[in-house]
Amino acid sequence: MGKVERVVFLSLVLDLFAFTIPLPLFPRIIEWYTKRESSNPNGFLSRTLYTVSTARSLLYKPTSNPQRWDIVLLGGLMGSVFSALQWFISPHIGSLSDKYGRKRVLLITMIGNLLSAVVWLQSTSFASYLLSRVIGGLSEGNVQLAIAILSDVTTPETRAKALAHVGIAFAICFCIGPPIGAYFASRPLPSSFTASGIELNVYAGPAALTLVLLALETVFLVFALPETRGKAATAQKAAVNGATNGHANGKANGTTQTSRQETVTERLKMLKTLQRLHFLFLGVFSGVEFTLTFLTFDLFDWNNKQNGALIGSIGIISALLQGGYVRRAMSKVGEGVMAKRGISSCAMGLIFLTILPHMVANHATIAIRLLQAAAVCMAMTSATVVNSLTAYASLQCDDVTVDPDTGKAVEEHPELAKGKALGKFRSSGQLGRAIGPLLACASYWTFGPSLTYAVSAVAMFALSAGMKSVTKRRTVIPAKTQ
Repeated sequence: MGKVERVVFLSLVLDLFAFTIPLPLFPRIIEWYTKRESSNPNGFLSRTLYTVSTARSLLYKPTSNPQRWDIVLLGGLMGSVFSALQWFISPHIGSLSDKYGRKRVLLITMIGNLLSAVVWLQSTSFASYLLSRVIGGLSEGNVQLAIAILSDVTTPETRAKALAHVGIAFAICFCIGPPIGAYFASRPLPSSFTASGIELNVYAGPAALTLVLLALETVFLVFALPETRGKAATAQKAAVNGATNGHANGKANGTTQTSRQETVTERLKMLKTLQRLHFLFLGVFSGVEFTLTFLTFDLFDWNNKQNGALIGSIGIISALLQGGYVRRAMSKVGEGVMAKRGISSCAMGLIFLTILPHMVANHATIAIRLLQAAAVCMAMTSATVVNSLTAYASLQCDDVTVDPDTGKAVEEHPELAKGKALGKFRSSGQLGRAIGPLLACASYWTFGPSLTYAVSAVAMFALSAGMKSVTKRRTVIPAKTQ
């Protein structure tokens, strides 16, 4: 792992650690605000919960504790709002990084993240807490800029292995972040926090930890991260020289150079295909992820600790697969094939979840085994699909082409600039994450879990079957002689 790769990985760990700390706290935070603001039926939270309850009651009427369902649903809706904001802002962050540099834009987004944590620390109303999430959604650029930075400093041959570190960071932090957030939430605030007389959020402890981690990340990036925009890897430059020499040889032999326009058109078409696949996959997968806690609560009556253990096990298996399998196999089988394997694994997991509800009443042990098997399949999916599609998308941005008349390297096409192209790619996935949970919840409560997961399995098999254009080759060759 090179110096820049180490810096990016460590910064991602800090960033995602801070991001995952509040995840298990959403329902409890909303419960706290509900008790605090229940005396005001015209308040923002009361009106929001009323809207959620009305929408939910049209689809599903739980036999007990309907308010708990509404609170969990509202927590999921807040996640959808965050993803929707990411869908909007990601292309702009990418374009700005192409123009002003990765490091500068990344540090600006870190200011927004710090502000989000400060607002959360001091939020004593639901409206102010929601504001902190909005600021965070509009500021989170670390992941997409990390991908752009790694794409700047790696060659196509080493790209997938480097980008696997992004997935490993996700898996590690999703394993340790939520439990640590829950631990600090259960601890009383230090006396120094309360001595000032300033009223703080009930979970000021996790908020303060998030703020410290983000501050450490910012300082670390200031001193450790170099600017990478425009600094292609040495091997990438060698590829240009090789292509130039090949062009000269081709002219001498009377052969014809592939036109730049054909290359650009081909790459743009592939990027659109990958964006569509990213959107459809995450639309289905994020819905499954979100309803999984409904399934365990509804059928097994699991508590938060048991759900946390399930999600943590998925993260651990995913991290092991990424470190031990994906990084090594990706260069051999190709990004498209690896993504297809992950999508097929998800389809299998969904088949297990489709069968599971029919086994709970009379075969509880088999039902648990089916849930565990589905969790392993989901871990395989988490370890492969998004990382593979991201690596494939970044390869389309290696616009190292040669002018057929001069034999010199040509500047990159505006639509293939890494920041902008990868920002659009990430944006498509975030749109899927925003919509998927809402559709999955509506289906779960209207048609039940079995039909919801069966339809999702069919959708995943259809996606896998339609990936011929993605799996037939690893990369788009930037320039060649014939």
